[in-house]
Amino acid sequence: MARSLAPTPPTLAEARAVLHARFGFADLRPAQVQAVQSVLEGHDTLIVLATGGGKSICYQLPALVLDGLTVVISPLIALMRDQVDALERKDIPAAFINSTLTSAQAGERIARAASGDLRLLYLAPERADVGRTIEQLARIGVTRLAVDEAHCISEWGHDFRPSYRRIGRLRERLGAPPTVALTATATPDVRRDIVAQLGLNDPTVIVAGFDRTNLHYRVRSERTHRDKDRALIETLRERPGTAVVYAPTRKATERLATVLTRARIPAVAYHAGLEDASRNRAQDAFMREEARVVVATSAFGMGIDKADVRTVVHWAMPGTLEAYYQEAGRAGRDGAPAACVLLHSYPDRFTHEHFIEQAHPPRRLYEQTWRVLKRRADDVGLTSLTPESLASLLPDDTNPRHAVVVIQQLQRRGLVTVIPEHLDRLWVRLLATPERITRELATDRTLERDLLRALWRQAAERLHTGAIIALDRLPPGLGHPVALRGHLKRLEQEQFIWTRAVGAGIAIGADVLPAESPPLDWADLDARRRHDLDKLDWMQRYAYARICRRRFVLDYFGDKSFAGCSGCDVCDPPGDAASPARPRSRPRARSRTA
Repeated sequence: MARSLAPTPPTLAEARAVLHARFGFADLRPAQVQAVQSVLEGHDTLIVLATGGGKSICYQLPALVLDGLTVVISPLIALMRDQVDALERKDIPAAFINSTLTSAQAGERIARAASGDLRLLYLAPERADVGRTIEQLARIGVTRLAVDEAHCISEWGHDFRPSYRRIGRLRERLGAPPTVALTATATPDVRRDIVAQLGLNDPTVIVAGFDRTNLHYRVRSERTHRDKDRALIETLRERPGTAVVYAPTRKATERLATVLTRARIPAVAYHAGLEDASRNRAQDAFMREEARVVVATSAFGMGIDKADVRTVVHWAMPGTLEAYYQEAGRAGRDGAPAACVLLHSYPDRFTHEHFIEQAHPPRRLYEQTWRVLKRRADDVGLTSLTPESLASLLPDDTNPRHAVVVIQQLQRRGLVTVIPEHLDRLWVRLLATPERITRELATDRTLERDLLRALWRQAAERLHTGAIIALDRLPPGLGHPVALRGHLKRLEQEQFIWTRAVGAGIAIGADVLPAESPPLDWADLDARRRHDLDKLDWMQRYAYARICRRRFVLDYFGDKSFAGCSGCDVCDPPGDAASPARPRSRPRARSRTA
């Protein structure tokens, strides 16, 4: 009898044919070839490609060539919407699930995935954390998992997000499918942390694309804000074309936009504090080139597909080299010459030292905060305090911002829960055994049995000692929260559960409530503060570097591809430095690579 053979993975030639037919690219770039080959062969893969390096093709193309569903964890709602829209325009079946959807809309997309109608499903990490989404996807079967902006997984990364730290557990619940993690910026330490947190098995690691040879790097040292304003105007007048100017604060974006407009350089301000309509108008004006310059905070550019930005100027030094390189890399994504200019003065450091000090309160404040919480908590750990009101109960010299940060850190580590006032919350403790629930909540009480199951899905083991339940996040099929309170009251009367009303406040976890001081790893907290200061030191070393700036960046990120400078103010000093260097090769219009 003939042996059954495992299916042969698709070849790169087949993938290239799909690339040309569906995406319109003539070929893959060298790093993409390595990445796509690894994913096609079913290996876990970590891909570090600089901004504009074509990361998305590395999972989108295999998703079309291979069978099954690819789930993509993506942190930005605007970015996943843009990517899905772009895929749908190419008739590629894709969808997203995030907080903008109703439960019915999300359910419809899960049904499409179950029927095999989708090849790519984008999922917000916070949405993956709650409800039944992961269990439903596990039943459907996820063939591949892609994690975009994977540096967010690492607590050593420059954009730590708690929901990203839990993706490793989500991956296990999905059956540990072959996984591709992607990021534009990750140092060797961050790469090791990503691999460990996701549980990747002997992954293929690809680090490339940091040597953007069409970019010219320059640092201008200026003494005062007025000097920087003058240098900004000079820089933009010297270089034609669209430009992005990054400013450190919302107030600074608006001031600089006014400065440029008065200098007859059409500019708009963009930051998160603007109303949606104003922010959209500013973005549209820049994209249509009605405004030549957008002055923005660091959020601008994520998911914005404008390839012909000729100049990126940082009016002040960012806090990390990762942030600087990612933002500067939004210049020249079309491969044509572009300039990246940093306006630096030594006091820029003081701003970031202040931010770091705010983000790392002293140990004594953690202990003082814990004592206040325990003193105000009732017998199940509930308080009526908010992070803001807590500050008034701490010593007079306490920075109110520090009090808020302490609570955020305690919440990130699962020691406390902050309860918003506007959400319907109830503290619930499960008293009945599973056997009693099965025996007594039989066919005529299926709704109450389903309600208990929903409580368990939301709180899991914490339900045994008491957990705060969000009634408005229970499955809508169970009924309105007001009606659910009636069922919960009946269950309490029959001693299936014990409930208490909860207003806004802070709750200490039942398992740590007896602790006299917060059970934290103090050495780890101190190491994180030193790590942030070390990153700031590296950024300042770049500003003062007397070696090739391009090589400095490549060495920092562990990219060994340096083959000589093609444009920086150290290797190509002023005189000629005002003009961006000519790229080594310019892409042909009719033969685009991915």
